[in-house]
Amino acid sequence: MTRAELDKSPKDVAAMFDGIAGRYDLLNDVLSLGQDRVWRHSVVRAVDAYSGELVLDLAAGTGTSSESFTRKGARVIACDFSQGMLRVGAERRGGASRRGVTFVAGDALSLPFADETFDAVTISFGLRNVNDVDRALRELRRVTKVGGRMVVCEFSHLPIGVLDRIYGRYLMAALPTIARCFTANTAAYEYLSESIMDWPDQAGLATRLRAAGWTRVAWRDLTFGVVALHRGVRAS
Repeated sequence: MTRAELDKSPKDVAAMFDGIAGRYDLLNDVLSLGQDRVWRHSVVRAVDAYSGELVLDLAAGTGTSSESFTRKGARVIACDFSQGMLRVGAERRGGASRRGVTFVAGDALSLPFADETFDAVTISFGLRNVNDVDRALRELRRVTKVGGRMVVCEFSHLPIGVLDRIYGRYLMAALPTIARCFTANTAAYEYLSESIMDWPDQAGLATRLRAAGWTRVAWRDLTFGVVALHRGVRAS
């Protein structure tokens, strides 16, 4: 299944992630050589949630990183459109609500929350998977309180063009091959490779964040630009 086909069928994307839910966290560790833990820790520090705050962790998957936002007493809604992912996460933690984290099924294009609900919103490695990125960014802004903050962690591009093209060829060849050792669902990782290469660079995503109404937009590269961390604020 190609990325173009998946873009036309959000239900297929959800089913794809349902199919890899059981081994999703393991494969993330293997394919990133453990760097995914470093990236997610950077997100937690950037969000800097504290006691009394409510955080939306969108595209939370199995909720592996959601609990990290509760360390200073914040409450977290772990939201994802893949019910298979949420089910695995809830089962691992003994229920749909555990240790300050509540699992909620939801679509990034029509979030099931009222306006100005959250003190902070974040999405890691999920923005590429929505059909309308700009609408999703506006939805995130809608549910964020005035003065609230947003953190996006997403695969990006190496700043040197020739290196980025070499890296892209590696992704297209290596990810599905390695994933085949752990799962029969290699379509998910072919999709991953294609979606990363189609994704805008750091400045391009920053432009889209500003267009969606976010202010004080900035970014920093992680692992030489393999991943970028973008931040913004809802000013009004």
